[in-house]
Amino acid sequence: MTIRTVLSILSVDQFEEDLKAAIDFCGAHGAHLNALVIALGAAPLIGDYNVISPVWIEERQCEIDALSQKTDEIKEILERSEISCEVQDVYTEFAWVDEDIAERALYADVVLIGRQAARDEGLRKRIIDGALFQTPTPILINRGTQAMNASSRSVLLAWDSSDEASRAARQSLDLLKQADTVYVTMVDPMARMRANGEEPGANIAAYLARHGVKVQVDRIAGGGRSADQVLRQHAVDVSADLIVMGAYNHPRWQQTIFGGVTRSMIEESTMPIFMAH
Repeated sequence: MTIRTVLSILSVDQFEEDLKAAIDFCGAHGAHLNALVIALGAAPLIGDYNVISPVWIEERQCEIDALSQKTDEIKEILERSEISCEVQDVYTEFAWVDEDIAERALYADVVLIGRQAARDEGLRKRIIDGALFQTPTPILINRGTQAMNASSRSVLLAWDSSDEASRAARQSLDLLKQADTVYVTMVDPMARMRANGEEPGANIAAYLARHGVKVQVDRIAGGGRSADQVLRQHAVDVSADLIVMGAYNHPRWQQTIFGGVTRSMIEESTMPIFMAH
């Protein structure tokens, strides 16, 4: 997939690093940046006789004014950049922020979640729920120790022959083609004609190679470790600066509860992760 539109989620409280990473990313890919600045307001305080508290109204207006000020700052920064861009701001409540994000993620090729936005656990989960599980748009989330690079030189592609893994590989092709090496990594693969084929990893490696991706297939023995532990360790071993993988979750009515591997990778990884559902 060619990346032409990027939605970057920015927290009104801290955004400088995330905004710079988004500008660099869009510059490297020639993409349009849609910067979405989010402020979460508290639910209304209801007093006697079902009257909304005037204190809450004053606080709400102060938060809206602060959001407008930060949005203007972001616009000034973007005006000095050389990328195509636009800025939107959203003042919303925690219960609705996933829907606000999903509405905008429909019109992006990838959603960026930088380190500053990802530090807020509640906001992070709602962003992932809205962007990743309510739309077909992949996310690129960074919970690592360093700012995200505009392009990755070493990429680990977690492969298990699932629809989710296939979708992640296809949607990240722009990123994979730029890498020096893409390590197609399989944990305890079994040769099955209806899944991995006679030689696990060979089919996806051939597919990627036809797109100009430089591929190496690594079949890793779990040794009693969980799949997410094996993947994270192998990413370190090959000096990967990006992990690409499919995202899994429980049934839709439990959508905010991520599947075990997906949740663990997001919470424990020390490098950026590209995820598709």
